[in-house]
Amino acid sequence: MALHLGRLSVGPCWRAVRGGCGDLRAWTPRWSAGRVCRPPGTAGTVQSRGLGHSPSAGGGPWLGAGLAAGLAGLAAAALGHVKRAEMVSKSGGPQRPQAGKPEEEDTLARRCSCFMASPVTDLRELQGRPGDMKTKMELLIMETQAQVCQALAQVDGGARFSVDRWERKEGGGGISCVLQDGHVFEKAGVSVSVVHGHLSEEAAKQMRSRGKILKTKDGKLPFSAMGVSSVIHPKNPHTPTIHFNYRYFEVEETDGNKQWWFGGGCDLTPTYLNQEDAVHFHRTLKEACDQHGPDLYPKFKKWCDDYFLIAHRGERRGIGGIFFDDLDSPSKEEVFLFVQSCAQAVVPSYIPLVKKHRSDPFTPQEKLWQQLRRGRYVEFNLLYDRGTKFGLFTPGSRIESILMSLPLTARWEYMYSPSENSKEAEILEVLRHPRDWVR
Repeated sequence: MALHLGRLSVGPCWRAVRGGCGDLRAWTPRWSAGRVCRPPGTAGTVQSRGLGHSPSAGGGPWLGAGLAAGLAGLAAAALGHVKRAEMVSKSGGPQRPQAGKPEEEDTLARRCSCFMASPVTDLRELQGRPGDMKTKMELLIMETQAQVCQALAQVDGGARFSVDRWERKEGGGGISCVLQDGHVFEKAGVSVSVVHGHLSEEAAKQMRSRGKILKTKDGKLPFSAMGVSSVIHPKNPHTPTIHFNYRYFEVEETDGNKQWWFGGGCDLTPTYLNQEDAVHFHRTLKEACDQHGPDLYPKFKKWCDDYFLIAHRGERRGIGGIFFDDLDSPSKEEVFLFVQSCAQAVVPSYIPLVKKHRSDPFTPQEKLWQQLRRGRYVEFNLLYDRGTKFGLFTPGSRIESILMSLPLTARWEYMYSPSENSKEAEILEVLRHPRDWVR
């Protein structure tokens, strides 16, 4: 299998501009009207009857960061921070507009030219079902991947993203973008997966345990799932780690009825507590949620605190954020718009924190504490994260993409305990007793 390496050409839809808080602003070319390649955090306010998850959804999320990957260009290229390593090439990279094409095909080609690679689904199939939620969600997660990678590459200024396209023999595939040993980031991964096939009996069992009633034929249950998943591990112990994933799931029952739901979230894991950072991060997520209902942020913030508990340590993995699953009301379009707002909040919630701390001085003791906290991160992901565990035991899963969330380095020391009233003890107190950062 040939390994092709090359530079991504400059995508037409993003230009990095330094703003007041280090944000990214859109460059709007003459043909951009009606496009959806927007800067993060600029989704308009939508009228909503309120979002909620199915009353039967009693269990926590099983399709987490690992499964979003395991179920299965851009302005940064102009800066020279992206390289392509496509193991399986379907279309040879993002499609460029061609003369003589119908306007709708040209619009989609322009939109896709911003991506890190061509969509997982063939462009002709996407063009044939423009209003289908699977199409809309795949384009959203591809855009999110591109926006986040561009922002990370710009702030790192050193290492390149490798772009690894892979296929799943059971159906579908994905695109994993990974940056390692950069100036700022030790490891940064942003993965997209778009997969389909038949659910395993274990997967169906997990869904039923959450109260879902699924009618199968001969034990088979057709499904489609897609998501974007990311974990970013910086080098500097004063720069926090971030994780996010957003996903969509469809199951077709034997009578043709389709059940659907969305899930996802975004959470922050600092090595040391910086209250200003915590407020900025949570406020940005709250603003995204508040566009769709005032009750969403507090509900999903609590869910996040509850889910990311390392039970055997009695502490949370980080200072939280938002998390939700089984979101299937009030309507498919309204939930999609909510997920879109959350995805667009990733860059403005995180990149200002990276720019603020990437050059902070630190001591060997602070680096040691970062390594110990990363050990806790590994413990949660491998022992408790349902998505990671499910992905590892699902046939056809891509193990490299599932374990992309793990840091390059971590440390465990026997009976290590921080000094009383130290900065290390301060963050532990917050991890043991979650706080409300914004109201």
